[in-house]
Amino acid sequence: SDAVKLKNCTACRLVKYCGVDCQKVHRKQHKNLCKQRVAELNDEQLYTQGHERPEGDFCPICTLPIPLPMNEHSFFKVCCSKRICSGCTFAAKKRGMSGCPFCRTSLPDSDADVLASIQKRVLKKDPAAIDFLGRSYANGNLGLQRDMQKSVNLWTEAAELGSIEALCNLGLAHVTEFNDVATAVKFWTKAAMQGHVESRHNLGCFEEYITRNRDRALRHFLISAKMGESDSVENIKNYFLGGIATKEQFTEALEGYQDAVEEMKSHDRDEASALMKS
Repeated sequence: SDAVKLKNCTACRLVKYCGVDCQKVHRKQHKNLCKQRVAELNDEQLYTQGHERPEGDFCPICTLPIPLPMNEHSFFKVCCSKRICSGCTFAAKKRGMSGCPFCRTSLPDSDADVLASIQKRVLKKDPAAIDFLGRSYANGNLGLQRDMQKSVNLWTEAAELGSIEALCNLGLAHVTEFNDVATAVKFWTKAAMQGHVESRHNLGCFEEYITRNRDRALRHFLISAKMGESDSVENIKNYFLGGIATKEQFTEALEGYQDAVEEMKSHDRDEASALMKS
């Protein structure tokens, strides 16, 4: 009857019901199809989102994406919680600037000064600062005693405040400290869908080495390779040589990777890299 308003199954939205009793009667028959459709919807989101790097991956001075891995090509400034690329850092030094290239604050002289600066920003609920303090506890830096539970608590807070990096760190902690791969994958999935390259690569490794589902692994590696992840390109190359990836897929990954690397280049960065190698 037109008077009866049908409601979709809230999970799969494939079937309509006239009421809760009708849905309960049909549940056993519908359950498997519903789960399959939900998995398809989740995969659609997983593989179509997070193809662009997030704002925090770009140097706030030159506005270029920072080369990967970022900790090898940039410096985190505890005064302003900005990650400055090596090119802009060395360019500032060449001009005689001794403080932070972004906010001009004098650089801290000791671990105690670094810790005091970062704690000020932690009190202001700065997610990048909270993530940094979590890493400091995890590594036992800045005179802090190593405390993984403290790190997890800080990363959880940072993630709730929007830190994608903290989501990745939570995933790593659950693998290395708690042997909980399933929970790690949940954190990496959230981060990857927001453009976190390392988390996307980690999902590919999970599918490669844990589930042995190389089709799914390849899909993840294709995304992270085109965002500039060199290990992902190497994995796809091995897939191609092993007959798992096609020549077209390998070419797509390689060209995408080369485009991403080209986008990260600058004269200042090349100069900084040469100086660090000398």
